[in-house]
Amino acid sequence: MLKLINAGLGRTGTTSLKAALDRLGLGPSFHMFDIVGDAGRLQQWERVVCDGADPDWAALFAGYGAAVDGPCAVHYQQIGQAFPDARTILTVRDAESWYRSTHDTLYQFALRSAAHPPQPGSAQARLFRITTTMVWDGLFEGRFADKDHAIDVYHRHNEDVVRTLGAGNVLVYDVSQGWEPLCDFLGADVPAEAFPRTNDTASMRRRVARAAGAAPAPAAG
Repeated sequence: MLKLINAGLGRTGTTSLKAALDRLGLGPSFHMFDIVGDAGRLQQWERVVCDGADPDWAALFAGYGAAVDGPCAVHYQQIGQAFPDARTILTVRDAESWYRSTHDTLYQFALRSAAHPPQPGSAQARLFRITTTMVWDGLFEGRFADKDHAIDVYHRHNEDVVRTLGAGNVLVYDVSQGWEPLCDFLGADVPAEAFPRTNDTASMRRRVARAAGAAPAPAAG
């Protein structure tokens, strides 16, 4: 059962948060990468995001103690209703650097996939359909290339999370703050080691390239 939900958009330190939560014993933490690397999960999320299937949140997050990134940010309200005891973290960063990082990594996968459509039914096609429906055409209304619009959506999303859930129920958190705010919110001891810093722009570009060219094969059926 999920005990923690991250409502922050991708490229706000979600991978670092995943590593930190796992280190604190709150994992394993679900991440969008778990969808990318699992054909069965790709099909599950495609049905929910693209085909309008009623989500079985318990099944989608079976085996996980926390959820960060990807669908969690878009569906945080519904997921929170399914796991009413879960706490919420909103990861944030400077809006300009968030846009630049997202544009140079995740959005490039979308542009390449649109320019060179993957084989229908392939895992790459499923991933492109999910992210396009949920993020690029959904959250950003097909206008992510418009920087001002995208940044406005980013700010509105963050404001909506706090307004919807209540400021006292959400940790608004920049991973550059390190362990202390996170551990204080969770009532956990601060680890002796440095806070994990993972998935910078360069490493994310490599992940995107692998997803674009070598996505996992789809499950049968």
